[in-house]
Amino acid sequence: MKITVVTETAARRLVTLADAIAVVEAAFVSLHRGESLVFPSVRGHGSDPMTRFGVKAGYDGARRLPGLKVGSYWAGNPAKGLEAHGSTTLLLDDETGFPKALVAASYLNALRTAASDAVAVRRLARPDAKVLTVVGTGSQAYWDALAVAQVRDLAKVWVCGRNADGATRLAARLAEAGLAAEAGPVEAAVAAADIICTVTASREPLFAARLVSPGAHISAMGADGPGKQELDPALLAQSPLWADAPEQSVLIGEFQHAPRTRDVRALGASLAGEGPGRARDNEITVYDSSGIALQDLAIAAFALDRAQAAGADLALDLG
Repeated sequence: MKITVVTETAARRLVTLADAIAVVEAAFVSLHRGESLVFPSVRGHGSDPMTRFGVKAGYDGARRLPGLKVGSYWAGNPAKGLEAHGSTTLLLDDETGFPKALVAASYLNALRTAASDAVAVRRLARPDAKVLTVVGTGSQAYWDALAVAQVRDLAKVWVCGRNADGATRLAARLAEAGLAAEAGPVEAAVAAADIICTVTASREPLFAARLVSPGAHISAMGADGPGKQELDPALLAQSPLWADAPEQSVLIGEFQHAPRTRDVRALGASLAGEGPGRARDNEITVYDSSGIALQDLAIAAFALDRAQAAGADLALDLG
């Protein structure tokens, strides 16, 4: 029995952000139409209870691929010269259930998360939106800003966070990538924004609802577990809400803090033309991404196809 391996090096060389945006949009539509499935996620930790990992499983109907992604966070890794976050996706053979491919997915995880943000912005933000505010200073915030720049002509990117030095470094990194980026205080940056992306591990609101300008779009990207929170509940009580997976969002995503009476719409339905998008230029739209396995399976399968076509895959015999 053989399994194909796609390395981080191969994935970085062969898969682009534009690829990820197209793949994730198609995956959301497939999920809405019932062609693909996602299953309940599982969370755990190692011998140190401060470590954590999550398992997200699903079935990609477009490719007839079941599988799962394991995402881990080991805070002590940087001291060992390793990344704190790690992601690996296992694709199964639909006919046998045996492993088909093992895809190193830390880079792909960043792309698929950012792609979700871009897909939501393209559908829900005003067409003339030009000012992006990113709240968060980590690597994922970098990719999300680049992704939004793929779907809107940005004149300005504000970067803000609790770590002022981190915000300055991220703004400089984005400027090197060609964006007009600058670090600034969260209150002013939020008030100036047409698009707001929150990309943090916060457990409390990052800014007050009153700061958000009419007509702004918000993508809440950070909440993916019980207790995590980035937005003022007042925003969730008065704005139309969309999510990658509504059922998951109200359990572990940002919308666990929304009133239970609120309707959370599937972004895939809107993308398929079977659900509403933005109704008015002056309304504030909110999208929550808690991350679903289908994104991981679809981008891993895309990377596998690219690697095999380029002869960059590795075959291992498990027999």
